[in-house]
Amino acid sequence: MNVTNEHISADKTMLRSAKIISKIFTPFSIPFVAFLILFLFSYLRIMPLKYKMIVLMIVLVNTIIIPFITIFLFRHIKSLDRINQHDRKRRYFPFLIYIISDITCLLIMRKLVIPWYMIGIILSSLIIMVVCFFTNIKWKISEHMAGAGGIIGGLVSFSTLFGYNPIGWLCIFIFVAGALGSARITLGHHNLAEVLAGFVLGFISTILVLHPAVNQIFRVFLL
Repeated sequence: MNVTNEHISADKTMLRSAKIISKIFTPFSIPFVAFLILFLFSYLRIMPLKYKMIVLMIVLVNTIIIPFITIFLFRHIKSLDRINQHDRKRRYFPFLIYIISDITCLLIMRKLVIPWYMIGIILSSLIIMVVCFFTNIKWKISEHMAGAGGIIGGLVSFSTLFGYNPIGWLCIFIFVAGALGSARITLGHHNLAEVLAGFVLGFISTILVLHPAVNQIFRVFLL
């Protein structure tokens, strides 16, 4: 009996941990985290504080606050919530809200003449969400892992662009990606193939937009 209780307790602890990890490392937070890392740990930290705060506020409002509030309200309107609950595997509304928010953020940053590599972070996020949206019609890949792949792709791209050693940060975020993927599988939201597909999607999308060796097409759009 004690062994059984210990197993039950361990399972509950694992589930709680998985839920916490999933809530912390949401796709909404990825662009903001990317900008925060750039402003704190790259040469961009020499930029004026006011400029950095303006950029961070634009990203925070458009990629986290507005989508979160909109989706929260949507899920608490009973008539709409029944529609949303009808097929949990096809969460079209959150994807659409996030896509619209990314487009808004992209337009604002272009209007303010923000450097292309910063706008590229938002464009990468937008591309990831658009691909996830259409892929989820047939196959529910993990958007959480797409975000994790995007972060790692961004680190690789910016290390080439700015000429710094990314090994330390790569180790940290590869560990986080592994924990996040395990959490999504533990919670039963995805299987291994969906987790891996999401990661690969995010990584490739970010490399194509940000890496100086292959992003010539996107550079034309961003400039």
